[in-house]
Formats: sequence, structure tokens, C-alpha cells
Amino acid sequence: MEYLANEMKMEFLALSSNEGFARVAVGAFLAELNPTVDELADVKTAVSEAVTNCIIHGYEQKEGSIWIQCRIEGQQMEISVIDTGKGIRDIEKAREPLFTTKPELERSGMGFAFMEAFMDEVEVVSKPREGTCVTMRKTIGKA
Repeated sequence: MEYLANEMKMEFLALSSNEGFARVAVGAFLAELNPTVDELADVKTAVSEAVTNCIIHGYEQKEGSIWIQCRIEGQQMEISVIDTGKGIRDIEKAREPLFTTKPELERSGMGFAFMEAFMDEVEVVSKPREGTCVTMRKTIGKA
């Protein structure tokens, strides 16, 4: 059986109120793969974490835009969450569980850990003062 790829791209303001919008939009796009409730929750949680990182850390709750690009090919979902914010100086350190640059905001430092737990693969590309792209992949229906 031959699979056709499907893609979706969107842009929205880096506002906390748009985090829920991003979850729902990606979840709706993922629906064509008929995910389980757990698979859908995993993807939506990972998207929430990535978007929240853009808002809190990338733009430091200031004006900016977030882009999400989704691609489905076969049973694989790929999601990229992109900002043009301040970037990450030390990606490996940022990916450590419990590490946060915003302890005063009571951030848990578990954003990347949650993304990695809920997705099959997480790739982070970032440059200081240029922004960050987090690309996450998950195969749906592999259980």
C-alpha cells in the first residue's frame, strides 16, 4: 500500500493563550492516523511543552511568533516547533531533567524530558539570538 504524505504549517503569536490552540490544531491534524487516546495525549503534551518553551524561554513572554510544521508520512508524525527568540546557549544542559533558567517562575525544568518521554525522537537545533527549532517524531499505531 502506498502512503501519501500530508503537511500542515501554521503561525501564531507567542501568547500563553495560544498553547491550547496549538495542541488542538496538531491533534486535529494527527486524527487522520486514528491515534489511540494515549498516543494523542502524548503528542499534545509534547507540543504543549515545546510551545511553552518558546513563550517562556525563547521570547521571555515578550512579543514574537511561533511556527508549527507537521508532516505525516505513513504512520510517522513529524512536528517542528520554531521560534526566532533568544536561542539556547547549551542545548545539552537545557535537555537535562530539572534544569531551568527560570526558577523564579517556578518552572520545573522537565520540558525536554517530557518531550523525549512522549515522543520517539526529539531533535533540537538552536543558535543564540536567532532562535530554536524542536523537531519531534512519533510513529502512530506501532503497539
